[in-house]
Amino acid sequence: MSNIIYMGYEFKVAPLQPAVEILIAELGYAGFESFVENETGVTAYIQKDDWYDAILNNIHILNSDEFEITYTFSEIEQTNWNAEWEKNFNPIVVDGVCAVRAPFHESFNTDYDIIIEPKMSFGTGHHETTHMMIQQLLKNDLKGKSVLDMGCGTGVLAILAELKGAKPIDAVDYDNWCYLNSIENVERNRCTNITVIEGDASVLKGKTYDIIIANINRNILLQDMAIYTSCLNKNGTLFLSGFYNDDIPIIKAECEKHLLKFIEKLERNNWVSLKFLN
Repeated sequence: MSNIIYMGYEFKVAPLQPAVEILIAELGYAGFESFVENETGVTAYIQKDDWYDAILNNIHILNSDEFEITYTFSEIEQTNWNAEWEKNFNPIVVDGVCAVRAPFHESFNTDYDIIIEPKMSFGTGHHETTHMMIQQLLKNDLKGKSVLDMGCGTGVLAILAELKGAKPIDAVDYDNWCYLNSIENVERNRCTNITVIEGDASVLKGKTYDIIIANINRNILLQDMAIYTSCLNKNGTLFLSGFYNDDIPIIKAECEKHLLKFIEKLERNNWVSLKFLN
């Protein structure tokens, strides 16, 4: 991939949230495939072959009066992404029992030791939402349970589910980079019960699960909630994240509309994760 050319957009955003979250979601739909958040906003990358002059025309948040967003962009030759991750990706340990590390880190003496080569995918455990979803899985019995990891990113949550005895597991992401990266990470962790699927919620037709994990932005969760609940077995569990404390009322209302019962909330730096039962 050393010869792939990228366009890099540097967005300065004020105030940062929830504008950055919304901006990333809209850019993702426009074809941008990686994002690096920073203190002033976010840098977004798209392959030059997928880029066109008017690519930001449908990024509605750029026209919002609530936020001030400016940007610059330039053509860049793809760097060695693995080398970049080696410089910036530090291992983490969640609740003392689950380590998430790269192949170049030494192993940890933990119950679960997950090796992730994140490249440009989301889901290393460093973001608050992934961290909380790991906590949710650690606290719950997954043995013999069928699991859906929706918006799987790197596949880290599906991998932890298998390590905790879940099977079978479907890991789904609409982004091709995440799909390929999840396959790599599933193989890297010697998982045999995970099927990685490229697509959106439409690929779930006819499937059912005991546990559904959905770590996606608020708007997608609201849009697809009916599909998730139709796929959730009786007495099944739904874990949600990817949104803020202020979003809880609208998320809970949508879940309760589908007869889901709220059980628990986790919170980390104003990001939240919710647990519901069917």
